[in-house]
Amino acid sequence: MNTDELAAAARKAAESSYSPYSHFRVGAVVVSANGEIFTGANIENAAYPVSSCAEATAINTAVSQGIRKIASVAVACIDADDVEGAYPCGHCRQTMSEFGVEKVIVTAGDGSVVREHTLDELLPHRFSL
Repeated sequence: MNTDELAAAARKAAESSYSPYSHFRVGAVVVSANGEIFTGANIENAAYPVSSCAEATAINTAVSQGIRKIASVAVACIDADDVEGAYPCGHCRQTMSEFGVEKVIVTAGDGSVVREHTLDELLPHRFSL
């Protein structure tokens, strides 16, 4: 899948978001190193600390199915009015580092703006063993 297709798939995944509190629907698509595709959406909870980001949902799904190397992650917020989109939080960025993500794609709203970053740009000097 190319960058625009991944961004579109992330927007589609956001439609499955469970976000009754923030109304901020986020979707993510993970592409494993061998080309397998996994999707996720944010899942909120009244006790905010137990909510799950879309990226974490997609990555956890991939890892629970045996994936250990992830090539790219696309993230989209379909409710964002600005073009910045829903950039991954620090926790998700560190999780991406754990599984070798190199490319991160971010889009928002109608997807007219799609940004592509390396994980090094988003998480310089990250923790690793």
